[in-house]
Amino acid sequence: MPTSSPWMPSWLRSGGSTRSGSSAMSSATGLSPTGWSPGCARPAQSGFAETTTRLPLADRRSSTSTGTRGGRLVEGEFSLVHGSPRDPTWEYITTAPVAQRNLEALDTPYGLHGHTHLPAVFRDDDGRLELLSPSDGSRLDLDGRRLLANPGSVGQPRDGDPRASALVLELGLGRPRLVWHRVAYDIAATQAAMRRRKLPDRLIERLDHGL
Repeated sequence: MPTSSPWMPSWLRSGGSTRSGSSAMSSATGLSPTGWSPGCARPAQSGFAETTTRLPLADRRSSTSTGTRGGRLVEGEFSLVHGSPRDPTWEYITTAPVAQRNLEALDTPYGLHGHTHLPAVFRDDDGRLELLSPSDGSRLDLDGRRLLANPGSVGQPRDGDPRASALVLELGLGRPRLVWHRVAYDIAATQAAMRRRKLPDRLIERLDHGL
């Protein structure tokens, strides 16, 4: 049983779980906390590919890196993946058992991942799994305890807060620290741009709710 924490994500407190592909996050919304159907994904991925190919090469490197260890980018004490350390591309980390197995798979103290669009931390606390749900301004000192941290999503947050979610890794100021930020942006303008690209209505409308 994971350790209780005031940072514990509401989607995990309510017993939410996620399988690869899609699953319901809420009967009220019928939306998945982690993704979309293949029919929604394809046009979005196509638009992203078209956009990134127009960027200067230096700006595209971070989007096209394949990592250095089986799909993972490793820098010092940090491993960076999209999905999970076990499956850098596809696995969602949203449940305690999956998080525990991925913490065991880490070969660095700290792992940074995305894919779920949910800001969260899974941390090993002397053999117990601690779950943290960061909000705007949350700070977490890195003290050697193994953890997996998720910044959330800038473009499509799914934790019920429509503001863009980002994570800053502070180095060179003493003990390394993670700091989460939420930033409001012009959702209407973004939705208008998405409609011009004929992206699925479901992806456009969910921006209003952060789901």
